Amino acid sequence: MIKFISAEELKKEFTVYGHFYTIEIESFCRIECRSVLEIISAKYQVKKYDEVSNKLPDAIFIMMNPGSSKPLTKTNNLISSRKISDLQISLVLTKPDTTQYQLMRVMKYLNWQHIRVINLSDLRDAESGSFIDKYMHYEKSIKLTEHSIFSKKREKELTAKLKRKNGAPIVCAWGINKELDALIKRCLSKIKNENAVKGLLKKDTTNKYYHPLPTLQIDKEKWVKNMINELKT
Repeated sequence: MIKFISAEELKKEFTVYGHFYTIEIESFCRIECRSVLEIISAKYQVKKYDEVSNKLPDAIFIMMNPGSSKPLTKTNNLISSRKISDLQISLVLTKPDTTQYQLMRVMKYLNWQHIRVINLSDLRDAESGSFIDKYMHYEKSIKLTEHSIFSKKREKELTAKLKRKNGAPIVCAWGINKELDALIKRCLSKIKNENAVKGLLKKDTTNKYYHPLPTLQIDKEKWVKNMINELKT
């Protein structure tokens, strides 16, 4: 039986690091973003935050966009959209959100020490509807695709982020909203040659993978159970 582990217990066993940055558009617009999240077991004994980036994770999860997690220290990583390919990663301690606790539950049962989370888009917005409106607006009005690590200008960064342990899976978990199709297509074109791509695929679809945080508690528990079983195969 798979017990649904409490957030309080998980906080004691895992630490979360993230890279937060701001895209500046010609000085008239600034967009808050997060490029990566690293969830580390306390057993890993990381001495410096930047050590995490050089470690190979047990799995990589691809989600929709950063949720409500926030840096625990002040950050000031401002970069022009024209220089996004020069984006430097500097990790800080991060406050986890409820979605990340779901991933920790999977880690606990699979005895994983480290997972990396990247997103279809780096745009920070806790409301999915608002996020979708924003990404579609930016891509249409100012042709900004660099908010996504799967954009052409960020290929070098993506290659580095996808490095992982031998046999480690890439887990797709971005949700089933059809408004994500453009981002999903871009992502899948970049990972089509990767091994061990997994996820909980919605029936009768080819690219809609269930998100870790459905509305009902019973469905949250079911996602954890089903994901653990999927990753054991």
